[in-house]
Amino acid sequence: MDLDLEKQIERTIYRAALALDTQQWNDWFALCDEKFEYAITSFSPEINKDMIYFSGDKKELKGLMDMLPKHNTDHSPLHRHTSVYTIDVAKNGETATAVSSVIVYQNMLDGQNSHLDSGESRLFVIGHYHDKFIIKDGMAKFAHREAKLDNRRLDKGSHWPI
Repeated sequence: MDLDLEKQIERTIYRAALALDTQQWNDWFALCDEKFEYAITSFSPEINKDMIYFSGDKKELKGLMDMLPKHNTDHSPLHRHTSVYTIDVAKNGETATAVSSVIVYQNMLDGQNSHLDSGESRLFVIGHYHDKFIIKDGMAKFAHREAKLDNRRLDKGSHWPI
């Protein structure tokens, strides 16, 4: 196992969290392969299946991010706390998978929620990232990310990538 490659994958996961926290979409997309796919899911015990909140490719995500400033959205910032649990690099060194824990907090802005004070933080979602990477020329890029949430109800603000 290539420890340098594992460290690079770990840094890519953390850079992605930082880019998402600061809404630097182009920086986030730069970490993703052209065929990148993204999904937000949550398991429902009532129907014994995953519920899919979002599923799309890089092109669809770019279109969504381009449209968001034109819509009335909740601008309360989201902040991700991510801890990488596992990184498994394929024997051929061309792909890898990783599992990380993610907790997302939301800092409430003035007037966004009547029962929370301005500047108060609240827990937004918790779950795990299940990532797949493509490794080319020694560089790891996201090929697929599934945000598997423990939450089954998403509040406003959930249109942003988690």
